[in-house]
Amino acid sequence: MQSYNATIRILSLLAGLLFLSLAASASTDTSNAAELTPYEASYTASMSKGVSLNGQGVRTLTSQGNNVWLYRTDVDSFIADINESLIFKWENGHVTPLRYRYRLSGFLIKDRKQSIDFDWQNRIATGKYRGKSFEVKLEEGTLDPLGYQLQLHQDLKAGKRDITYRVLDKGDYDTDRFAVIAEESLSDRGHTMKTLKAEKVREEDSKRQTLMWFDPEQNYLLARLLQVEPDGSEYELRLKDARVQD
Repeated sequence: MQSYNATIRILSLLAGLLFLSLAASASTDTSNAAELTPYEASYTASMSKGVSLNGQGVRTLTSQGNNVWLYRTDVDSFIADINESLIFKWENGHVTPLRYRYRLSGFLIKDRKQSIDFDWQNRIATGKYRGKSFEVKLEEGTLDPLGYQLQLHQDLKAGKRDITYRVLDKGDYDTDRFAVIAEESLSDRGHTMKTLKAEKVREEDSKRQTLMWFDPEQNYLLARLLQVEPDGSEYELRLKDARVQD
């Protein structure tokens, strides 16, 4: 059961961070990082020693008009299915979350749900996590578990290399920091690219590590993501296909 739970957590993480790669391809004009373009993408994931997770994911970004967007991901695997969505407002290159939904269901696990509704006029967020309701005062610039990922990509494109966000998740705030740590060549299917290697910054004694490789020549497309767990297990994300709509 412990290994199931660890794999479920990684599937959620990989599904979430995939958005960084597709947000990159979603903005085709590098001189205007504030523009978004609808897209659909698919991906696969693997774990230690190249064992397949048998997971397939589809992620879409669609305009709802008036600077409002819908971002949705659906992951199907032999262990768990994940459905996650965000309605947000996009103005001046910034994400303003409006409605976040998450559901995980699968074999030998309890369903997990989370909902967050953002009332920016009254500066209050209300939601529910695992059946328990919460109400939280909104801080300026608050992001949700999906929105911060899009914001991170836009900030990297703008030249920022060390960024911190306040993310509302499960009824409480997290402080998430990301930093570019190196320029590194990466080979994939016979192609070598010069990438920016970024890391999620954690406490010095943390044994968990998240690494991401972005390709500046492909509009900062996320070329690879690697998650290392405290027990040494490794989980890797590889983009399979991406289609940007006209």
